[in-house]
Amino acid sequence: MNPKFGPLSRRTFLRGAGAALALPLLDAMLPTSRAAAVAARPPVRMAFLYFPNGVWQDAWIPKNAGYGYDLPFSLEPLATVRKSVTVVSRLDKANSRTGDGHYAKTANFLTGLHVTRTAGRDVNAGGVSIDQLAAAQIGRRTPLPSLELATDPVANGVDRNVNYTRLYASYISWRSASVPMAREINPRSVFDRMFRARAGGSHTGSADTRSLLDLTMDDARDLRRQLGQDDQRRLDEYLDAVNSVEHRLTANEQLAAADVSRWTPPTSPANLTPPPANIPRANFREQVKLMLDMIVLAYWTDTTRISTFMFANDVSGRNFSFIEGVRASHHDTSHHANDRVKIEQYQRIVKWHVEQYVYLLTRLSQVREGERTLLDNSMIMFGSSFSDGNRHDPNNLPILVGGQAGGRIRTGQHIASPRGTPLCNLYVSMLDCMGCPVQRFGDSTGPLQGLTV
Repeated sequence: MNPKFGPLSRRTFLRGAGAALALPLLDAMLPTSRAAAVAARPPVRMAFLYFPNGVWQDAWIPKNAGYGYDLPFSLEPLATVRKSVTVVSRLDKANSRTGDGHYAKTANFLTGLHVTRTAGRDVNAGGVSIDQLAAAQIGRRTPLPSLELATDPVANGVDRNVNYTRLYASYISWRSASVPMAREINPRSVFDRMFRARAGGSHTGSADTRSLLDLTMDDARDLRRQLGQDDQRRLDEYLDAVNSVEHRLTANEQLAAADVSRWTPPTSPANLTPPPANIPRANFREQVKLMLDMIVLAYWTDTTRISTFMFANDVSGRNFSFIEGVRASHHDTSHHANDRVKIEQYQRIVKWHVEQYVYLLTRLSQVREGERTLLDNSMIMFGSSFSDGNRHDPNNLPILVGGQAGGRIRTGQHIASPRGTPLCNLYVSMLDCMGCPVQRFGDSTGPLQGLTV
């Protein structure tokens, strides 16, 4: 139903002092004629979620291909969303085979090209990454061309074990071969960039620190009176989601402040130690979920259609003892040397990452968008830059793709590609689904067989 005073623009905002709250897709924004409605179908979104240190393959790769595939231990969380997910195995990144360690595999995760070994700042990941290639073509259609998210600060220095700059461990998104995209690790900054900065306000610099809902309440009431019943419900669901995220941001910041207040800098240089790693971000698990919620809100409001998220920098030593049965760090367990105790913990850490992926897919599936859901209209890739972390092998990469890209992707299956199939073949298919078709990307040999309708 259209609003009483005429159709709404897709770019309608709820405005208040220092705030501009974008709206989700409402029936009131849809054209009335059938032909125009077909032309106004919801857009396709694309995200790339990266986790470091590979996987224990026996706990990841299904034993059988096709639509009746099994769920090994690390993939068990997919049970609730498996109809919306495609498991892809045997994909290769041949240009990473000559590079030692992690760095030559991480930096080219989304380029597929050769990474230049350097100990300085003359970095080179071979070319533009898939997300930025798409952003250059369609990014002008949204307020933000793309969104780059992470949890760790950029790593500095040189890993003398392999003589690569640690910068390569921090970036998967590249504007060009030598220019990585800056990442945002503070969920509050992402939230303000999406909803406050657009109106010239900021959480830290504005005198008015009321919540977004308080700031935009008058505008929301006026709009609600113009909407039909279904749109009123959609608007209420969206505003509740924004309000929930903002309250969780505040709670996380208060926890961070408490952590800072409990840490006392040493008085003696002889005892100089760095502050606890959790001070800037307080709660890693909540930080991850907040970042995933930012992707949901960004896609829900069409603020951007392209995003990347790094769960951690590669060579991450984060301790995962918050997981039952895990006592060690991620990087340490990935170098398991076939030790069953380490392998068991390694599998559990990977499984936790899959659980976070399922959280994102579930949130997207709960948002109705036209005749489909936000998940149906998206492609959410999830993976790591090599297979077994102990071998640093860039062949048979662990890759999942969630969503149907508006009906283009055949989900619910395990595609066991021919051995050595380039990972970039998947990227060719994804670019086509985004409306950015290419003949070749990276070291591709064509589209990924069996993925699309």
